[in-house]
Amino acid sequence: MLWKSALAALPLAMMAACGAPGDRSYSSPGAPAPAEMMMKMAEPSYEAAQDTAGGGAPVAEQYIAYAHSVGMRLPVKAIEPTMQGHIAACNAAGPSVCIVTNSWLNAYSEDSASASLNLRATPAWIDTFLSGVEAEATAAKGEITNRQTTAEDLTVSIIDTGARLKAQQTLQERLQKLLADRPGELGDLLETERELARVNGEIDSLKSTLAALRQRVDMSQLSVSYETKINPVSQGALQPLGEAFGSFFYNLASAVAAVVTAFAIGLPWLLLLGALLWIWLRLIWPRIRKKKPVT
Repeated sequence: MLWKSALAALPLAMMAACGAPGDRSYSSPGAPAPAEMMMKMAEPSYEAAQDTAGGGAPVAEQYIAYAHSVGMRLPVKAIEPTMQGHIAACNAAGPSVCIVTNSWLNAYSEDSASASLNLRATPAWIDTFLSGVEAEATAAKGEITNRQTTAEDLTVSIIDTGARLKAQQTLQERLQKLLADRPGELGDLLETERELARVNGEIDSLKSTLAALRQRVDMSQLSVSYETKINPVSQGALQPLGEAFGSFFYNLASAVAAVVTAFAIGLPWLLLLGALLWIWLRLIWPRIRKKKPVT
């Protein structure tokens, strides 16, 4: 039947859409470049821009995910207001620009506290934040202890995922056309519908993966840590000395207990050595001296 011939040709169509294992057909001469394949996708956010190299060959845009970290040492009373100011600035920018992912504050004592803030934001917002964070720390009578930026190249992952998505969408169109134009027996229809359902699930998964990768590129990660700047004349600076005086009698008792314990353990050995020494001096050594010849 014509319908069975179409189903028999379905694996060949899948191989043509997905490409043979290990075959990067979009890199061969005359085939569309990965960026061209992504530009044909329906979602504008998944487009891959092209640049022109010196030889005129299309070059795919690079996709870099950045992660920034900043450490601030501030007076204890400035830690919470500073962190809350950063959170307010992020919330004011809106979820499309900045999102707070995690924050916490620990107050250990009146003179000691620490806090941390994690967020994701657009590169422009983070650049503005980093350009003013040092002045903000200075205004709060604090300082910046560390600044770090790391980058992860996601170009290959994004291009490969986009190419796989395009191939699955092409296969989806062919399966839908088979169902619409060539009705056949019930078993054949069910088999084609099952394959179409599998392809639809794969498309949804690839779209989610691609969206997550693009979000890592579009919104960088920023981590800010806050620690206490100790005042030399504050109560916290004198706390070790106060703890030493407070534990004086405890330490003294512990030392005396250690001496008593050592004496109790060593006393039997001292008695044994004393007995052996007395036997040597009183019994053995005099006999040895008597046996020596007189010259």
